[in-house]
Parts: sequence; C-alpha cells; structure tokens
Amino acid sequence: MVNRVPAAVQTVRPSAAGATRLTLVRHGEARCNVAGVVGGRNGCTGLTDRGLEQAEALRRRLVRSGELADVTALYSSVLARAVQTAAVLSPAVGDGTLAVVEDCELCELHPGEADALTWEQFSARYGEPPWDDDPDVALAPGGESWSGFVARAAAALEGIAGRHAGEHVAVVCHAGVVEAAMLRLLPLRPEVTRLGLSTVHVSLTDWEHSDRWRLLRYNDAAHLGA
Repeated sequence: MVNRVPAAVQTVRPSAAGATRLTLVRHGEARCNVAGVVGGRNGCTGLTDRGLEQAEALRRRLVRSGELADVTALYSSVLARAVQTAAVLSPAVGDGTLAVVEDCELCELHPGEADALTWEQFSARYGEPPWDDDPDVALAPGGESWSGFVARAAAALEGIAGRHAGEHVAVVCHAGVVEAAMLRLLPLRPEVTRLGLSTVHVSLTDWEHSDRWRLLRYNDAAHLGA
C-alpha cells in the first residue's frame, strides 16, 4: 500500500529552474517563551518538553514528505531554542548528515541589558519601546532597535542566499527574523515598519529568488494538527 502524504503537508510547488530557495523554520516553544523571560544569549535556556515534541512532529513530517530532502545547507541562530530545534530536524534535512551552521546574525533582536529579565521587570525598568512611532529606538542599553534588527536579520538571509545561489537552504530562526524577511523582501511601502505577525512555533516559511524574491508559503504548521 502506498503511504501518501496528506494534502495539508504536500510540498510547495517546485522552484523555478536555477532559483535559490530559503525555507525558514521557527524554533519550537522555548522555556523563555513560557516563563515570560527576555530570551537573549543569557535568557534562552532551550526548548520546553512541548517544544521538543513540536520539533519531533516536524521531523516526522519531513521524513514522510521529503520536502527538505534537496536542502544543501542547514543554518541556525546561536540561541539555544533554535540550536536544539535544528538538531532535532537535521536527520530529516538534506541527506541527513548536514552540519548545522550557527550564525548570530540569525538571532532574534539583541536585547542588550534587558537579557534574562522577566518582561515585567523589563517594562518597569525601560518601558515599552515606541517602535510604531520611532523604530530606531533601542530596546534597552546595548540592545538593538527594531529597524536595526530588521536590517541585520534581512541582510543575513540575503547573504545566505548569495552564498548558496541556485540551492535550497533551511534556516532555523525566530519569529522576528521571519517578519524581517517579509519587511525587506516583499514590495511593501517604505512607511510599513512592523507587521505584528503571529508566526507559529516550528512553522515553515518559504522564499524563492530568481529575478526577484517570491513568498511561496508562510506559517505552514500542518504537522501540529489542529
């Protein structure tokens, strides 16, 4: 009997000949997400049990579908929640032997002195950044602004695409990085600085580049069921 992949987890359409494709994977649920902690290098302590289960569900999907079997490089941010997710997924990416390339440029917004504070402590100490009015304001001393983060994260993705022209690359990253790609790669009006996306844990977002960037899919988390 043929084991068919459900329609919900069919791969996206084949890329154009010679096109570069990036598949962005948001990490699984993290301890800092659940605890309400600012998750920089110090605040991020990896995935929850649920986050590991989410990553394993995606790995099982990838084994069944083979949709990342043609990937030639696997990247991750250096934050523990992304590194752990990439380690779980790696046997189902490419030929299963790809080394995970960790890159700090793929990290979520760098929080500076706010790292490892609870969000309540952050709000009491620094207040809410006025990013809808001024995206150039830093989150906290030593941290990034929203506009600086978007520029850094988008440049990292474009750099990966340039180094792997014509290839399919998987990138385990963060919701902010997914939004940064939207803001930089889609033909949005210059005054649009934030989108407020709700990118699901371990969801897949696909980009293709030939003559221009094209968004192939966003927030595909069919492997999580409901």
